[in-house]
Amino acid sequence: MKRICFLLSFLCVIAISVSAQKKKEPLFGKSHSSYTVSSSSLKGAVFYLVSGHGGPDPGCIGKYQGKELHEDEYAYDIILRLGKELLERGAKVYFIIQDAKDGIRDSYILKNSKRETCMGKAIPLNQIERLKQRCVAINDLYRKDKSRYKRAIFIHVDSRSRSKQTDVYFYHAPKSKYGERLAKEIQKTFKGKYRKHQPGRGFDGTVSERNLYVLRNTTPVAVFMELGNMQNALDQKRLVIPNNRQALANWITEAIEKDYKKK
Repeated sequence: MKRICFLLSFLCVIAISVSAQKKKEPLFGKSHSSYTVSSSSLKGAVFYLVSGHGGPDPGCIGKYQGKELHEDEYAYDIILRLGKELLERGAKVYFIIQDAKDGIRDSYILKNSKRETCMGKAIPLNQIERLKQRCVAINDLYRKDKSRYKRAIFIHVDSRSRSKQTDVYFYHAPKSKYGERLAKEIQKTFKGKYRKHQPGRGFDGTVSERNLYVLRNTTPVAVFMELGNMQNALDQKRLVIPNNRQALANWITEAIEKDYKKK
């Protein structure tokens, strides 16, 4: 009996070690490179994650306590955090925009650089060429992956007048049934989180179709997110506080898991 119990315990330890695989992703930076695949909730899913702008184009620029906030840096940090959450749930993740030095950062002010590449290739200054480059990268990868659930996620930060506070809002390609479904799932999740964490505040983030270049020219189902107004003081807190950036990644991941179960 003791021998059987020992054997069962041994097998249990093996099962735990297999299910919780330790891995590394250098793009996450030294302090965040290790992650554990502790769930299979997204096993078989493939994601193409794209942070807006990068390289010679910082995107919109805001001012916070006398410092500049650059859209591409905050979008990239959140994309990395999202990617890590997806990987930990067993998904395959491609980071289309990459910075060999800047991993996940836990500071308020993320210094700007022009190191970002499109999977190792220099990012063009010309806007159309820049967008075309990332679309081609996504579509090339899409053709190679056999998964039935492949999604592209684009993350940006908007720029409006300083007085205009905005919630996170979402775009999908025209007539994209599954893009709309995922966008609405994320919207629904965000509404629930705001009800829980900021009762009475409400959430006004919208879902709509839009004929954006990257939505029109990429093959996988896609959602394009604007995380707030870079110029607005309240929206800036959503971006500069590291825990808030992580919360955004967590909430998006939770919504994706719900959408994946519908596949």
